[in-house]
Amino acid sequence: MKPLTSFILTLCYSSLTMSGPLFDALSQEKQAFIRTIIEEHFSSSTLTVSEQAEELAWFANAAAPLNGTSIAVLSEELATHSYESEVLAPVFSRLTGVPVRHDLKPEGEVIQEVNLQRIMAAKGRYDAFVNDSDMIGTHSRSGWALALSDYMEVEGKAFTLPTLDLEDFIGLDFVTGPDGKLYQLPDQQFANLYWFRYDWFQRSDLREQFRERYGYELGVPINWSAYEDIAEFFSVYVKEIDGERVYGHMDYGKRDPSLGWRFTDAWFSMAGAGDTGSPNGLPVDEWGVRMEDCHPVGSSMSRGGATNSPASVYALSKYIDWLRRFAPPEAANMTFTEAGAVPAQGHIAQQIFWYTAFTSDMTENGLPVVNKDGTPKWRMAPSPHGSYWQDGMKLGYQDVGAWTIPRVMGKKEQKAAWLYAQFTVAKTVSLEKTLYGLTPIRLSDLESQPMQARAPSLGGLVEFYRSPARQQWSPTGINIPDYPRLAKLWWPNIADAVDGKVSPQVALNNLATAQDRALAIVQRNYLTKNCGPVIAPNSALRGAQWWLAQPGAPKPKIANEKPRGETIRYEDLIKSWNAAGG
Repeated sequence: MKPLTSFILTLCYSSLTMSGPLFDALSQEKQAFIRTIIEEHFSSSTLTVSEQAEELAWFANAAAPLNGTSIAVLSEELATHSYESEVLAPVFSRLTGVPVRHDLKPEGEVIQEVNLQRIMAAKGRYDAFVNDSDMIGTHSRSGWALALSDYMEVEGKAFTLPTLDLEDFIGLDFVTGPDGKLYQLPDQQFANLYWFRYDWFQRSDLREQFRERYGYELGVPINWSAYEDIAEFFSVYVKEIDGERVYGHMDYGKRDPSLGWRFTDAWFSMAGAGDTGSPNGLPVDEWGVRMEDCHPVGSSMSRGGATNSPASVYALSKYIDWLRRFAPPEAANMTFTEAGAVPAQGHIAQQIFWYTAFTSDMTENGLPVVNKDGTPKWRMAPSPHGSYWQDGMKLGYQDVGAWTIPRVMGKKEQKAAWLYAQFTVAKTVSLEKTLYGLTPIRLSDLESQPMQARAPSLGGLVEFYRSPARQQWSPTGINIPDYPRLAKLWWPNIADAVDGKVSPQVALNNLATAQDRALAIVQRNYLTKNCGPVIAPNSALRGAQWWLAQPGAPKPKIANEKPRGETIRYEDLIKSWNAAGG
């Protein structure tokens, strides 16, 4: 027997008219199937029911020439992609007659599969991938990935959804190459923000104690100085709340590949190591890599880079200091995955480096961080910035999983892969997918009534994504010409500093040297088709001191790396977003 809500929903749909030229031309059986899937899976949408029916009918018609074609696609293990694999792939397969196998693997294995097919330069195991847009610099230079801008205009024009509405996507800048072409289609995205216990920050006794000790209000930290003071306050002076040991900071530090993400995911940009410019710093980005025209020229200070600059050393030093002094003792031996669940346990006051992908896990009823009415005891807010940061700089990381289609493959499979990629982000399905996985990609979904109704239980997620602040969060950009080759250099060098084997300065000198060497290999072996690295010989270098004397990054060491802390009330922050048109 159907629940009452389901029964009412069925009655509503049976009384609604679905019509349109494409839908009306379908067989009765296909029409019935479309009615069923809209009712069962896509009841929330920014489209009307008839518009949904027409959009789904378009997919059915467009796929007709591909009868007998099947595809396999791969994405990382994420709730959003589980929804695609378990719901969208079967629906698409039946709707179009194009069977889709949607596999899920850990993120590292996805990158390995992408890299393997890229190196092979031939048809591989998968016809499309959802991989991080961090590889946009790689995809746009290697010639391996299909340039979607070109494809939509010519060969794939008849297979491009008329209602795709690219302008509705909030992350197109992140998937655009230095040539201005679109190489990936955003499928899901989440930001790296500041997380804090709103209920504790509202307590009058804690607010008074903090004001007496530090001379300003306990609130959302604007700079790293305030974050450090708040971390010290809870870990050293408060110590216990309701009989439980509490900590003012949470992080992870195990020698593990995930330690590299902790830094390549924009930690140096938060400190202020790079240059101003959107979506990534120009000419020096958040990895410290300098790019001239479209050519990466180096990451060490002697080459005009900032990977081993004073601002980067400051960033690494603060990370190590806070991990040792203010985080739970076990945090230093945790990986990203292990540390992710800790704030939900209820004894962490704040976390400077927190991914919104954990939102759904943080809102489950019964958790110590969730009220009895289902609303969160916590909030998310923009990350505080370091002392080298300036207005106009990137302030945080945005993970954008985006569809990438190989250029060399069977033409029918390519068209089928493009159809399926569009189906997973079409307006008929995107709102339901967003409500499930909480990884929004469309502005229309964020502004929809269902998302607004859900907002109070999501701790600021909807407010952030509707605000102008989101423009300061971006993935790794086009300065990085070979993401897999360079990314793997980070975690071993960072770990040496975390373990105390070398100083932060030596660790970053080693990292910068390793990155320059890797860039030279890419250049020497012709691993890029265009806009490749141009690494000058050592004899032609101007040297670190020359570059430190120039405007922008790399920046010289400042005298006071811990200015007075600054905070803002969370309510005032939300008001400022609304005033700015968010």
